[in-house]
Amino acid sequence: MSDVGTTGAAAASQATAPRAADERYAWYVLSVLVLVYVLNFIDRQILSILAEDIKRDLNLTDGDLGFLYGTAFGVFYAIFGIPLGRLADNWNRVRLMTIGLSLWSVMTAVSGLARSGGGLALARIGVGVGEATASPCAYSLLSDLFPREKRATALAIYSSGLYIGGGLSLFIGGLVVQNWNAAFPDRSGPFGLAGWQAAFMAVGIPGLLLALWVATLREPIRGQSDGIVTKSSPAPFADFFNELLTIIPPLTLIGAARRGVAPLGLNLLVAGLCALAAWSLVRLTGDVPQWTAMGVGTYALFSWGAALRQRDPPSFALILGSPAFILAVLGYGFIAFTAYAVSFWAAPYAMREFSAAPSTAGLLVGGAGALGGFLGVIGGGRFADHLRKTRPSGRVLVMLIGAIAPMPFLIVSYTTSSLPLFYWLYLPMAILAACALGASAATTQDLVLPRMRGVATATFFLGTTFIGLALGPYLAGRVSQATGDLGTGVLSLLAVAPISIGAILILYRILPRAEATVVERARAAGEPI
Repeated sequence: MSDVGTTGAAAASQATAPRAADERYAWYVLSVLVLVYVLNFIDRQILSILAEDIKRDLNLTDGDLGFLYGTAFGVFYAIFGIPLGRLADNWNRVRLMTIGLSLWSVMTAVSGLARSGGGLALARIGVGVGEATASPCAYSLLSDLFPREKRATALAIYSSGLYIGGGLSLFIGGLVVQNWNAAFPDRSGPFGLAGWQAAFMAVGIPGLLLALWVATLREPIRGQSDGIVTKSSPAPFADFFNELLTIIPPLTLIGAARRGVAPLGLNLLVAGLCALAAWSLVRLTGDVPQWTAMGVGTYALFSWGAALRQRDPPSFALILGSPAFILAVLGYGFIAFTAYAVSFWAAPYAMREFSAAPSTAGLLVGGAGALGGFLGVIGGGRFADHLRKTRPSGRVLVMLIGAIAPMPFLIVSYTTSSLPLFYWLYLPMAILAACALGASAATTQDLVLPRMRGVATATFFLGTTFIGLALGPYLAGRVSQATGDLGTGVLSLLAVAPISIGAILILYRILPRAEATVVERARAAGEPI
């Protein structure tokens, strides 16, 4: 079905009374999108199990590894997620996801050709740009295919791919690297590749086949499940280019200049402040790539927010201008801050502290992470939908569980001297940490109009990536580097837990009114609805 606006009684009927065949197709699309997200996280997470070999071969530090896994990927994932989220709101989402999947699969395979930390960083940036298409497209598609009362469950099932892919990446990566190195010691195999390089290629190339499958999916009517059928933009790529001018430096200067002298002056001032902050942190830590990337990312996000406020006041009002939306992003973003660090460093910790074999660590940590994450995100999504029926802020309670409950397991895991206990504790910790994702995602989707869902998803993932992914793994690595103890590095991240808990508690209080006034606030900002 083409992505075109439909009006009148027929569209309203289709939007409010989906046929059984439509429901079956919705579940079929969901299953394909889960596979996409599984591969998304295999390609993203496989660096974890390969970290020790990469560190040795490329002469890197723990801080470098945290940068490669988190910042190099996360900052560019976040930045490009905004214009790609806009394109997802205006263009064919199936085609966009097909292109993005092809790009990140190629760049994952290219990671296997890296001969230096810089080369691997460039490949990781490419993976981040490609993967930035996935969730804005998927969240928007699923929100059109599933009604509001089933949305948290559908998004939770989709999000289970995160944990399945993360777990499989450790198992596949550990198996490939261990067996490759045993069969071809000292780079004696094909093309002189080391085991970690072969592992990147083994998980990257299959993505091109999956992209062909994704291309066969049908595009649903935008807004059909909410009865707010929305027309497509007549010039989606012009809108996309204009969005690039708001967030990709130095194009941001052109975008600011188009809005006037005052916006350009403010943009330059913020650019200078970001450069000063980055320079100060570089002087303090010596990490040029980390803080340069964070400075560029912070400036880019400010530029985008300032442009959105002037160019699309209704979207700004419901996203960046909404305290409830911002609190949802912060609440889950700081859960992700610790969760991403734990998921990246768990296998290297087992290998470094307990001398675990890569294949064993990959199987047990990866298996526990995949099972626990799957159970947690599905169970959390279902529980969130159940609580939503009985109280307006019910989903937020599941977010609170995700912020508090994993902490005792984390503390024991990274202080025990027992490897079996470390493995066993990873399962309940993964279940509890994962339960908040579906609730958080559904909350943000319910706070915007259908035409804004792609951008809202991209903004939500800013918290997951810019706060969580770009900082969590790196800071754990830096503390490990400074103290000589990786366990201390991971546990140090619990310092942000009060921020997450506080944001979630405030969100619980203000969410009912925020959801009830979405249309009202959009109209007040100029939305023709």
